[in-house]
Amino acid sequence: MAYATSPGHPGYTGNFIPEIWSGKLIENFYDATILASIANTDYEGEIKAHGDTVNIRTTPELTIRDYVKGQTLSVENPDKPKLQLLIDKGKYFACVEDDVDQVQSDIAMMDSWSKDASERMKIVIDQDVLGNIAPDVAATNRGVAAGAQSLAIDLGVASTPNALTTSNVLAEIINHGTVLDEANIPEQDRFMVIPAKMAGLIKQSDVKDASITGDGSTPLRNGRLGMVDRFTLYVSHNLPLSATGASGEFTIFSGHKKGLTFASQMTNMETLRSESTFGDIIRGLQVYGYKVVQPTALTAGIITIA
Repeated sequence: MAYATSPGHPGYTGNFIPEIWSGKLIENFYDATILASIANTDYEGEIKAHGDTVNIRTTPELTIRDYVKGQTLSVENPDKPKLQLLIDKGKYFACVEDDVDQVQSDIAMMDSWSKDASERMKIVIDQDVLGNIAPDVAATNRGVAAGAQSLAIDLGVASTPNALTTSNVLAEIINHGTVLDEANIPEQDRFMVIPAKMAGLIKQSDVKDASITGDGSTPLRNGRLGMVDRFTLYVSHNLPLSATGASGEFTIFSGHKKGLTFASQMTNMETLRSESTFGDIIRGLQVYGYKVVQPTALTAGIITIA
């Protein structure tokens, strides 16, 4: 079967099917990235190109009223707000497949290539999102005076990060939970994203027992470590360094999925004949967008490992 390519270039006659590759890449991406676990990815609308807009589904806020026996009930028709998310970012890859190799006739190699491309997409997109959302977290949910009610919880700042050890790592997690409690954020579906060194401290601390963390010794494929104090913990190697850029200082995040929204799609997957070698160029474009939509549903802290 031949596939259409750029004007003036002959079609490719191998087994490369752009639609299959595109599907594999985006499926593998969502399997690997933590964004599917920490962000609302439930969107309406088709992403066709960079610059598109999609509607993010949100949950309406219901009014809780006092009840008196025999009264007439007030029935509301709550707003179902739809947030618009601009798909204004994109990442691409482009590689050449030599005619001699004929790799694309091997479905196992296609799987391998798609998984590798998805993993690399995950790294750069996770770095982008995690590296840019901290300033949008509510001011009362970060810094040395966090807590909407107490204004007295120290989550660390770049100049004075919280130095974690096996003896205080649990307290750090609990503090993030308290900040979310003071902001009236639901306890279910809470998450925390931490660096590997912090995960190491947890495994050596008093919460290392699997019955407490809710897991054994092996993290799952998307970095899920287990549960502590209502948080599902995710280990990420893509957390940003603190604002000072000091080695070993990390920004960590916790929150609820309703705080962050994310949408992504592989919009272009194509092949064209290479002009400089005997082979075919395979290239793909993944577009995405993200936004902090409820700042009080997220926390940000600055930590270092003592």
